[in-house]
Amino acid sequence: MDLIQQLSQSLQTGFIDQSVYSNKEYLPQLLINDKKACKKILSTIESEILKCDEFWFSVAFVTTCGIATLINTLEEFDKAGKKGKILVSQYLNFTQPEALKRLLQFKNIELKIAVTGDFHSKGYLFKHGELHNLIIGSSNLTSNALCSNTEWNLKISATSVSFIILNAIKEFQVVFDKAIDVDEKYIAYYESIYVKQIYSNRQLEEKLDQEIPGRVTPNAMQIDAMANIKNLRSQGHNKALLISATGTGKTFLSAFDAKVFNPNRVLFIVHRLNIAKAAMKTFLTVFGKSKTMGLFSGTLRAPEKDFIFTTVQTISKIDNLKQFDINHFDYIVIDETHRAAAESYSKILGYFKPKFLLGMTATPERTDGLDVFKLFNYNIAYEIRLHKAMEENMLCPFHYYGVTDITVNGVELEENSDFSLLISTERIKHIIEKSKFYGCDDGNVRGLIFCSNIDECKYLSAEFNKRKFKTIALVGESTEAERSHAINLLESNNFNEKIDYIFTVDIFNEGIDIPRVNQIIMLRPTQSAIIFVQQLGRGLRKINNKEYLTVIDFIGNYANNYLVPIALYGDTSYNKDSLRKLMSSGSSLIPGNSTINFDLITRNRIYESIDSANMALKKDLLTDYKLLKYKLGRIPMMIDFVEHGSRDPYLYSKYSKSYFNFVQSVENELKNTLNKKEQKMLELFSNEINNSKRVEESLILHEIIEHEKINIDDFKRLIKKKYHYNLSETTIASCVANLNFKFITEKNKNKLLPVNSIYNAHTITTKGRNLIFDSSFKKMIDKSTFLSFLKDNVDYSIKAYDSLFEQNKFINGFVLYRKYSRKDVFRILNWDTNPIAQNVGGYIISSDKKNCPIFVNYHKEKDISSTTKYEDRFINNSEFEWLSKSKRNLNSPDVKAIINSKNELRLPLFIKKSNDEGTDFYYMGEVAPIKGSSNQTTMPATKGKRVSVVKIRFAMSHPVEDNIFNYITNSMS
Repeated sequence: MDLIQQLSQSLQTGFIDQSVYSNKEYLPQLLINDKKACKKILSTIESEILKCDEFWFSVAFVTTCGIATLINTLEEFDKAGKKGKILVSQYLNFTQPEALKRLLQFKNIELKIAVTGDFHSKGYLFKHGELHNLIIGSSNLTSNALCSNTEWNLKISATSVSFIILNAIKEFQVVFDKAIDVDEKYIAYYESIYVKQIYSNRQLEEKLDQEIPGRVTPNAMQIDAMANIKNLRSQGHNKALLISATGTGKTFLSAFDAKVFNPNRVLFIVHRLNIAKAAMKTFLTVFGKSKTMGLFSGTLRAPEKDFIFTTVQTISKIDNLKQFDINHFDYIVIDETHRAAAESYSKILGYFKPKFLLGMTATPERTDGLDVFKLFNYNIAYEIRLHKAMEENMLCPFHYYGVTDITVNGVELEENSDFSLLISTERIKHIIEKSKFYGCDDGNVRGLIFCSNIDECKYLSAEFNKRKFKTIALVGESTEAERSHAINLLESNNFNEKIDYIFTVDIFNEGIDIPRVNQIIMLRPTQSAIIFVQQLGRGLRKINNKEYLTVIDFIGNYANNYLVPIALYGDTSYNKDSLRKLMSSGSSLIPGNSTINFDLITRNRIYESIDSANMALKKDLLTDYKLLKYKLGRIPMMIDFVEHGSRDPYLYSKYSKSYFNFVQSVENELKNTLNKKEQKMLELFSNEINNSKRVEESLILHEIIEHEKINIDDFKRLIKKKYHYNLSETTIASCVANLNFKFITEKNKNKLLPVNSIYNAHTITTKGRNLIFDSSFKKMIDKSTFLSFLKDNVDYSIKAYDSLFEQNKFINGFVLYRKYSRKDVFRILNWDTNPIAQNVGGYIISSDKKNCPIFVNYHKEKDISSTTKYEDRFINNSEFEWLSKSKRNLNSPDVKAIINSKNELRLPLFIKKSNDEGTDFYYMGEVAPIKGSSNQTTMPATKGKRVSVVKIRFAMSHPVEDNIFNYITNSMS
């Protein structure tokens, strides 16, 4: 179908009748920012820039944060040698000079500014060959407009000779020709005007602040947390733990709660004097002069004050403790509570007997075997992690850039690279170039640079200083005075003394407050997602006139690169498919105005790291198991891992064949509680039934466990009500057979047999229209341990399925873009038994001629047999070109059945990017052969010969979404 026909169809669908099928690529679309649906206008703009041949932007305002969201995309466009034009305006002086400076970095983008008239247009036009895509509406080139504001923009497609496109280009060119070229001279002139206006506005704001004194009130998080703490106290609890991301106001919360509690005496314990001073300032803000306050550290001693702020190093000394009675303090706060299991803290907690103890931390998890949660009787008052805080707009937005670290003489940077590589001239030049390219919100950098080791830290700081930067290196041996002095210089408004960067290693991971930091550079491999988040958190605190934080992460060829998306997206499930989905989503799944950007090499390195990583190492599984056990104060079940956002519990089942097996291996109380057959049954349920790929079996088990039976007609109604589809009798029969383990086979005495016959594994019996447990299985259910772990496994499966179920993506058993094994596919298609892999190959037609699942490995290995190296490929998001098995012609029965399938033969398409991903395939939707597209051709065989094969072009029932399409089709090289 040619372009004109496709556009005509899209007009029918878009403007007359949405039921008319047409190519999604050409449909008119309303572009909005939708937090719940994870939609950002930014994603469409990025995609259009990368795919177009040329663009024209006409926007009234452009801000530095707007350019920050697109800078990687614009760089890729510019490097491709493609041309763009951007027209902005000086209207109301809203356009930021720093944004214009960033745009001048691109040689192939022509930048002009309209300086007269009330220029207020917002349009983006992209040329794709003979096609043009026009986006017009309300969005300026700002991060708010592209990521979070309520905006309406209409995207339409038209030919280059269409009325709308010709008029849009004409109107653009009229204003563009009259506009002024933006160069350094113009920016200098405009910046003087802009700075005066900003200064004037800030003076007015300060005057208003003085006239209307501010009143400090709790934010949304603090109100919820205080209510929870109050509830805990009403239940008789005298301890509580607050888990709250850096920058969300933990100290203010403790002050607000203390005011509610109304204590006579308060002790606030920290690990650094500067933090104690900051905490005292916060309490003074909340309490005013109603209480006396003082420091108790070093030479600063004020034991007579009502509220005392101290360091753990000081107060933990016996002589200092004994200056106070054990009941002296009514209310004690321990900041950075994850340290509280240390001996010094234990000494303090063992001495004082407060009426209430509040612990506060951003990261309570410890890997040294110490249980912080126990100290607070497992009473978690509130938990708000980084992403939740970002959703609530409590933190400063950030723009993250994953940048490829250098290669010197063909040698890539790795974890144990030679020191000479870390400090090479090429690397220093590379770091400086990128720091300038990405810049910061106002062009006045106040940065932290995290290094791999002390020598690198000191050397790089010295080298930056030689290159006219002002920097200081801080390491573990640096004194408190040196640290405070460096921070003061970084935040100083005196530009003669202000420094640009603090180089550091380890010491600024936590417990330090430098609100004005606007650029963070990471020069070390990510070895811990927790430390990554701690370092990121150094720049996320909100402060007046700070728009965003720039994060530049130099990524080498590191084995642990998979930890980067775990940290950035806050997904600690360690589920590879989840991480790939997050990576392919770009910025759409990150809250608010923040963005995540990787260059091509870095992106591929992270994908490679995800593919090769072992997410189920015993030591890692055990660490996360213990952490959750500490948090709960009991043995965790699978469902606990899901509810607490911890590691995907299915990894435990994969490692030990069932979750019970893993728990039994680490908990003596469960050893020998189940016999071998019971253990085998839990293994079968874990892997063959409750793997969350088909929910019906799990729901049948759940209903019979809860009610001893389930009526088939009631079950159909339950499915209809919950998932909105009609369940067939065939699927119910398949579920019963699978619950009785007739579908799955195992080798037994060199014969492939149904598992049912090997283990006598009979679970379900049909009694009329009811399903009940078989009497032999009921004996196992009567055992509390067996029932507990089976029910947990069932609940996990249902919850996992529900979390990934999307009604608009559900197609007769499968969810678009979910991953399925071949075995999952045949089970969901209601096959009687799982076919032998050799009989399947790339496709197989069912014996009843009702379905033919097609399996494609998109990027084949170079060393596979030429007769299996099929060149299957996407033509576009809506069409897929596919090759039959070799030695086939147009008259082969399987080929004829597929070509003439119409609606009688179901053709679901499953694709995996490559074998590096494992054995599972993405469900891409249903396909149908395009009439007249089939042709017989040949492909290479052995010894230079060729064999016949049939090439068929399929139409996709649903155009493939850009994220998954780009991920699968992008080259792996």
